[in-house]
Amino acid sequence: MFTHKSEKGITGLETAIILIAFVVVASVFAFTVLSTGIFASERSKETVFSGLEEAKSSIEPRGSVIAYKGNEGTNDTIFKVSFVVSNAVAGEPVDLTPPYDTDDSGDDPDIVTNAEYKTVVSFVDQNQYLPDVPWSVSWIGNNNSDNLLEEGEKAEISVWLLTRDTTVTNATDTNGVSYWSGADANGSRGMLSTDTYVGTNDQFTIEMKPESGAVLTVQRTAPSRLDTIMDLK
Repeated sequence: MFTHKSEKGITGLETAIILIAFVVVASVFAFTVLSTGIFASERSKETVFSGLEEAKSSIEPRGSVIAYKGNEGTNDTIFKVSFVVSNAVAGEPVDLTPPYDTDDSGDDPDIVTNAEYKTVVSFVDQNQYLPDVPWSVSWIGNNNSDNLLEEGEKAEISVWLLTRDTTVTNATDTNGVSYWSGADANGSRGMLSTDTYVGTNDQFTIEMKPESGAVLTVQRTAPSRLDTIMDLK
């Protein structure tokens, strides 16, 4: 007598379906990993290119920071700070169209009519923050007479905290410098009579902010004695 036993197994079709499922899942997983990697790579490239563009549009200081003493009534103070800048890493031109210029007549500096300046200079110390301070530019050495700081060019930036009365012989003479009377049409101003002037041992920070690129930060401390001209290093 023959006995029939029950036998169960996986058919060829079922095996194929399982293999296909494994292949599909693996493909989806691989595509996800690959897409994530490509996305991360693209973001990394964007970050690198953005950093390069910022560096190419940056300015850098060259040499010392010079401070000038003036007398406002009975107070000696720093009324102007100057420093030289150049184009960093032979990068893109930086627009240095100045909002002010000087002519050594009457009160300096003088506002430049309809100046569309793109670079903003700010001043901050422990007593006040001035977001848009008057500044002027003087080109040094070779330049092509425009307002763009290009490769190989140098520009001296003068930041005017107070105004200079040129009818007084020396800035250090009594009332050789004066507080600003108020903000100009663009909202730019130096120190008003309600502000606190920069005196001995005062630390201050000047930031030069071009239209694009990195901000140039100049932080210095006034010496314990104010001389007519001071090299703040």
